[in-house]
Amino acid sequence: MDKLQELTRKLYDEGLAKGKEEGQALLDKAKADAADIVAQAQKEAEVIIAQARKEAEDFKVKVEGDVKMAAQQSIQATRSDIENLVVAKVVDQPVAQAFSDADYLKGIITAVAQKFSAEESRDLALVLPESLKAELEPFLEGELAKVLGQGVEASFSKKVAGGFRIGPKDGSYFISLTDETFRDLIGQYLRPATKKILFG
Repeated sequence: MDKLQELTRKLYDEGLAKGKEEGQALLDKAKADAADIVAQAQKEAEVIIAQARKEAEDFKVKVEGDVKMAAQQSIQATRSDIENLVVAKVVDQPVAQAFSDADYLKGIITAVAQKFSAEESRDLALVLPESLKAELEPFLEGELAKVLGQGVEASFSKKVAGGFRIGPKDGSYFISLTDETFRDLIGQYLRPATKKILFG
């Protein structure tokens, strides 16, 4: 009986020791696996954080570049608007007045038409402002016809606000000496000087 109890005790102790040993091995393995999982997770977290930082930095650089470009474009547009306003103030009213003045136009028309006739010996076509028809029609039929003979055909158009267009009757080309084209021409010369005065 004692031997049976001793054998039972021995088997129990051995089983318990073996169970403890296996349990400890499982526990150690679980701890090692957990440590590996934590280490892997930390590595992945570091990669994600590094990537997020890089993307944030790239985004910051892009936004700063976009803001800088937008600011430069805005400044340039504002400068251009100011420049246009100054040029318009200097040019628009005097040119519009000059090219709406019948006496002023008579002198220019005569000089240009004589130059055309002398160099090309062609019949000419003139397009003049409808608003000046009453003042210019007698001049065209009288003084200009005497200077150039009968080789000038004149018409009046609401599309021409001031000045005139002149060219051969065949319509192969024409030269525009309107207030609009003259403003553009003068503006091209004034803009660089205006820009330098305004912005250095």
